[in-house]
Parts: sequence; structure tokens; C-alpha cells
Amino acid sequence: MGLKVAKFGGSSLADASAFERVKKIVLADPSRRYVVPSAPGKRFPGDDKITDLFYLCHAYAQKSLPIEDIVTAIEQRYVEIADQLKLDLDIKAYLLEIKEQIYQERTPDFAASRGEYLNGVILAAHLGYAFIDAAKIIAFNQQGRLDLTATGNLVALELANHHQAVIPGFYGAKPDGTIKTFSRGGSDITGSILARSMQAELYENWTDVSGILMADPRIVDDPRPISLITYSELRELAYNGANVMHEAAIYPVRQAGIPINIRNTNIPENQGTMIISSVDRQPFTGDITGIAGRKDFVIISIEKALMNSELGFVRRLLSILEEHAISFEHLPSGIDTVSLVILESELDGKLDLVLRQIDNNLSPDKVEVFHDIALIATVGQSMAYRSGIAAKLFNALAQLDINVRMIDQGSSEINIIVGIENRDFEKAIRQIYTTYVKS
Repeated sequence: MGLKVAKFGGSSLADASAFERVKKIVLADPSRRYVVPSAPGKRFPGDDKITDLFYLCHAYAQKSLPIEDIVTAIEQRYVEIADQLKLDLDIKAYLLEIKEQIYQERTPDFAASRGEYLNGVILAAHLGYAFIDAAKIIAFNQQGRLDLTATGNLVALELANHHQAVIPGFYGAKPDGTIKTFSRGGSDITGSILARSMQAELYENWTDVSGILMADPRIVDDPRPISLITYSELRELAYNGANVMHEAAIYPVRQAGIPINIRNTNIPENQGTMIISSVDRQPFTGDITGIAGRKDFVIISIEKALMNSELGFVRRLLSILEEHAISFEHLPSGIDTVSLVILESELDGKLDLVLRQIDNNLSPDKVEVFHDIALIATVGQSMAYRSGIAAKLFNALAQLDINVRMIDQGSSEINIIVGIENRDFEKAIRQIYTTYVKS
């Protein structure tokens, strides 16, 4: 029998009834031997996520403000879960120690990690599994970067002693023992790392949706689910704004060739979306796999005659961004033009300075800046094998008189990215979806 790693998100562990559902899912399959929990999410609109409350504790402690009321709110959530599950756990004792450590450690990472830590303690007791603190096996170097080699060795050594275990997601530790977290949503990464380290046959990611949808359901009514998708397609959709799973969680399992199965905790019989290394799309009738996008970009368009023959032009351009710690998203170019596509937030307070340096260092003939730009990515492995895909996309946008400010296509030809105005974002996504899926 193969081994599975199962990660459950915050919505899947928000209250005692959710814990009961998770227990049924885990125990229904003996191969689900290692379980990764997130911190409790919202139970209802307007509710607080536990991680947000722990971040608030840190912020108050930094200002030497009392955190008793916040800790009490956190305590009530966990005590209610433990009591309803009839577990013999002294949650108050755990939180008393955590409260003291928040004042002593004074790092946001430690405070934020305690939501997963406590949920791990409770879930392990509920399942009858061993509890393993992620700080013991998820290794970061002293600079705060994940050390996959050290982590793999620690995981193999520790889990060899435990046939079944619960390991909290979202955090690990540096060599000096300092807690280090991944970015928000990082429990996905923990599950992926464990699946890779234990050479699992499958990494299950349980959440509150039945897999990945072809488009954002807040924009497109009842979008189709995606039953099968490749790592490459998923990476493109996640990077371009799809709320799928943490994009950094894809790399560890992709490298090891381990499939990911995204499932719905509330509808466990639904098979969800399977993410695999590759699939033959030739027999498929659909032209695309999915659509995703993000708003609030800036395009800096630079024009200079004979740019292509000026050695080092793009290198000098990018060195300006590096000097100001600005990341760019895309760099579409022509023979005498190049454009920088940058998130508006990256340029906060820096745009005028960047433009002056471009003018001084590169002597362009013309520089134009376009604000309020949205990027939409149309993704699909089949796109590389079908004629007329791009024409279909641009004709669809032209029908609604949507002006395309930028076009970019990766060398793999599995996506086409267009830049349009923010105000056209939602209607453009609906139009693209209707054109490819319903026409």
C-alpha cells in the first residue's frame, strides 16, 4: 500500500464539526499516514482567522500593550473545539506558555506559527496519531531560506519512528531554533515537502472547494471544474492570480513526480482535481485549461531607434530596477521597444526616480507610462497544438471593444497573457471564458 500525505486547510479545521469530518476522511484510508493541518479559519462571514489574531498579539506585544483579551478570544476557540471533541487537553496551559513566549521572542513568525501548532496538537489527539513539531523537521538556513536537503534528512529520520503522525504546516526553524514561517498559505508547502521527503504516492490537499475551477467563480457564473491539469498549467494559473494553492508548494512534488489531488473536505466523494506531470491533450476537445488574472499593474514602455544593436541595453534597464529592489512581471519587447510590466505596489514612491534614471542612463527616444493595467492569462497545454487560438482570443476581446495594451506569450506556448485596462478586467474574463468554453 502506498503512502499519502494529506493537508487540511483552515476552512477544513475551523470548528469541532470540521475536525470530525477530517477524522472520517483520514481514517477512511489507511494510506493517509501523515497529516498537515493549517490554523483554524473563519467559521462564518466576519469571523476572525486564528493566524490573524496571533499576528495581532505580536503587534500589541511589540508596543508593550496587553494581549490578554486577544489571547482569551483565541483560547475560547481552541477550548471549544477540544471540549466538543471530548479531548483531555489543557489548552489554557499551552496558551499561557505561548503568551509568555510571544513577549520574549518578539518575532511575528513565532506568534503566527502558534495557530498551526495548537491545531496540530488537537488533531493529533483526535486522530490518535503522534504529534511532531514542524520546528524539528522543517529546516531553514540562518538566512531564512528553506534547506530542502537538511529537511529531507530530518523528515526521514524522525518519521521512520512514526507510522502515523500530524505535523503542523506553515513553519519550521533556523539552525539556532528561531521559528521561521513560509508566506501566508504556506501549509501547502509543508505538505508538499513532506510528500517529497517521504516519497509519497500522492499529496492530497483538502480545502473547501471541489478542486480547481476554470475561472474565478466571483466573476464567471458556475465555471467548469478542471479534473486533470499539469504542473506547468497550474503554475501559470497560480502565478497569474488563481486562488488555487501556494505556488511554492508545486516545486517539491513536481520535481519528485508526485501527483497532487485537490479535494473538498465537505464533499469527500468528489474526486476533485488531479495535478500530474504531463498529459496528452490531443484527444481533448477543450482549447484551454483555465483563465486567471490580476489587476493594478504599470507598464513602462521604452522606445529607442536601433535598440537591438545597443549592447547591454536591457541589462542596464534591469539594473535600475535591481538598484531599487523592484521586481518585474513581464518584459515584452520588439526590435526598437521594450516594456516593463510591474505591480503598482512595487513602484510605490519610486516611479519618478526610476523614470529619471531610465532617461539619464539609457537616453531613450520615448518613454510612456500606463497605469491601471490588468493582466489576464489564458492557459492550456493544448494551445500549442491548435491553430487559431490567439485569433479567437483577440477577436473575442475586440467584440467588446476592449483595448489590448500588451501581449506576451511564453516559449512553452501554454499561455497567452494580455494587458488591458482595470475597468475591463471582469468583462474580459467572462468574454474569454464564454468564447472558449461555451461557444
